[in-house]
Amino acid sequence: MDLGITFILELAALGIGTGFLAGLLGIGGGMVLVPFLTLMLSAHGVPPDLTVKMAIATSMATIIFTSISSVRAHHKRGAVRWDIVKRLAPGIVIGSLIGSLGVFSVIKGSALAVFFGLFVGFSATQMFLDKKPKPTRQMPGTAGTVAAGGVIGFLSGLVGAGGGFISVPFMTWCNVAIHSAVATSAALGFPIAVANVVGYIASGLRVENLPPASFGYIWLPGLVVIAVCSVFTAPLGARAAHALPVARLKRIFASILYLLAAYMLYKGLAG
Repeated sequence: MDLGITFILELAALGIGTGFLAGLLGIGGGMVLVPFLTLMLSAHGVPPDLTVKMAIATSMATIIFTSISSVRAHHKRGAVRWDIVKRLAPGIVIGSLIGSLGVFSVIKGSALAVFFGLFVGFSATQMFLDKKPKPTRQMPGTAGTVAAGGVIGFLSGLVGAGGGFISVPFMTWCNVAIHSAVATSAALGFPIAVANVVGYIASGLRVENLPPASFGYIWLPGLVVIAVCSVFTAPLGARAAHALPVARLKRIFASILYLLAAYMLYKGLAG
């Protein structure tokens, strides 16, 4: 695969945009990264069944870096609920490993693309509606929190996202303040990413026809360029999250997500 200057600049622009979104909305950037990486890898001759899997795995690997950068900015403002992070993390790690080591390795890329498109469409609808929870609802007990973490980790591994599209609605549904939910989601992105990346590497080591500079399903050139750029913009997004009308921004972003979901559905059904 030829990494020309134009291709590198495209990856850099993608990293800048997704880093900012990771800090602003606590989403990890995967919902944007996966469709664009799928398009880029397809245009450079990667076999169709591998493009979606490599896009998902590479997207998840970048979240390790954006999560660290974003959560530092949120933590300085005292917005991260570390008590929730500690309770959700065990289930997240278990669910992530089950998804990335098991289901991800056997499911076809076209099926993953369809699932991704449906999942993003559902997530966009939830963001757009912005439903308010009952005032008496609280975070569940230990068993419920571990189970919720397992679902967040498992689904995140299948779509290459940091879990924010599940964890933020879940926490706000449990009456966690929106800014704390976004900040806590950014912190949860780290265990989600680490556990899933381990699974992607292990399940992809023996796969044939991967492009050069691949480590399992992870495409290293894309990871490096996107991670370097996103680390600088994630804190800017986190700062903006405390000053901008996030609910209104989420509705705008949800509209964009519908277009990305439509593209991934087309990709999966055409495959």
